[in-house]
Amino acid sequence: MRSDCNYTDELAARICDQLADGLTLREICRQEGMPDERAVRIWAEKDYGPGFRERYETARLLGYRKMADELLEISDDGRNDWVERQSRDGGTYKAPDHDHIHRSRLRVDTRKWILSKMLPKIYGDKLELGGPDGSPIHVTVVKYTSDDPPDTK
Repeated sequence: MRSDCNYTDELAARICDQLADGLTLREICRQEGMPDERAVRIWAEKDYGPGFRERYETARLLGYRKMADELLEISDDGRNDWVERQSRDGGTYKAPDHDHIHRSRLRVDTRKWILSKMLPKIYGDKLELGGPDGSPIHVTVVKYTSDDPPDTK
């Protein structure tokens, strides 16, 4: 931990506010006057101060929800998907900017993956269990003895 960054309620509040705004802990801890990431994680684990662990976890949750909102913005933003190129005859034409499109796809996929792992009940893959019509599956367990082998027909 940086020697100039001991736990204070004010510092904890600043960290939680920025986490809730969607900044990563790495981004926050690179700022002047902030502790290193490990220190903040220890503060949360050991619940420094009045309820820091709960405030930290709530801030993380709010940051993840902001991340979910960003998915739509990134997906819907096509402003930089096309660039103007010069043709051989000196004219110009619009062409897809594949680098930008791929970067946007990576940004969306990364956020989706993080959300599916951090908030699986909301953003994880849903497994549908049941019969073909959605009805419950019923299982019958039958105990056989060695004198009464199961019917294999």
